[in-house]
Amino acid sequence: MSKAVQFDEYGGIDVLQVRDVPRPVPSDGEVLVAVKAAGINPGEAMIRRGDLHDRWPATFPSGQGSDLAGVIAEVGAGVAGFAIGDEVIGFSERRSSQAEYVTVPADQVTAKPSAVSWEVAGSLFVAGTTAYAAVRSVRLQPGDTVAIAGATGGVGTIAVQLAARAGATVLGIAGPANDEWLTAHGAIPVNRGDRLAERLRVAAPHRRVDAFLDLFGGGYVQLAVEELGVDPERVDTIIDFDAVERFGVQGSGNADATDVAVVAELAGLVAAGELEIPIGGVFALDDVRAAYTELEKRHTRGKLVLRP
Repeated sequence: MSKAVQFDEYGGIDVLQVRDVPRPVPSDGEVLVAVKAAGINPGEAMIRRGDLHDRWPATFPSGQGSDLAGVIAEVGAGVAGFAIGDEVIGFSERRSSQAEYVTVPADQVTAKPSAVSWEVAGSLFVAGTTAYAAVRSVRLQPGDTVAIAGATGGVGTIAVQLAARAGATVLGIAGPANDEWLTAHGAIPVNRGDRLAERLRVAAPHRRVDAFLDLFGGGYVQLAVEELGVDPERVDTIIDFDAVERFGVQGSGNADATDVAVVAELAGLVAAGELEIPIGGVFALDDVRAAYTELEKRHTRGKLVLRP
């Protein structure tokens, strides 16, 4: 037997259970991973509450989690390139990574560089690929100015760095407690609050914002299009799906970069010291409710991670 996070109905944090379940067995083309770390993400909380039922319905009992890093414990028939004992980073598309063991297709894992910690490796997939897709979607060029709402969350901290690597001036929208981190990572901090559009223009080198990433929701798309005059094709939101229809902006996120090659590229940047993944807290698997309680406050810098 092994432990896994499950829930039997939509609801609040109290529906989450850590249960004993049969240890999974890999099918042909799959590997069994003994999970060392699994990140948690806001989208998982939205799915658990039923907020995304129309888009991504749950089947009960539902597992939870996509991010994972661990050690290969078994190799299914037909798998080449991996062996028992290999350290890997990967992802599950079955809502199953928040567990002691998980089976995944072998093409959804890649070698973990030794310089990448378990906590970082285990929280890289969702936030990393989401940031990658969002930054790519707005086609940043050297000399552009991009504003990023939610700049110090799990996705935002990565997007800030990827946008800066693209040569853009980055305006990071967050609370004042994050000013120092943003400045240290090449961004200009702009605190959320009143007269935000005006303050963004003042902070921008050419008094204009060329692109906008909404990683937080709550009206930022409208601000970008109507107050800042950003071309809708250069606005991306990962959370405000109604705004995609209303304003004709982009909705690129995790699904647009779900590729183990992207995970490997990001892990390589981390290993080379060119990308930092801040870890805001580490919780035992049995403390999954406490982890999501912290996540749903929406003030964590970087990622929260479960360690089975």
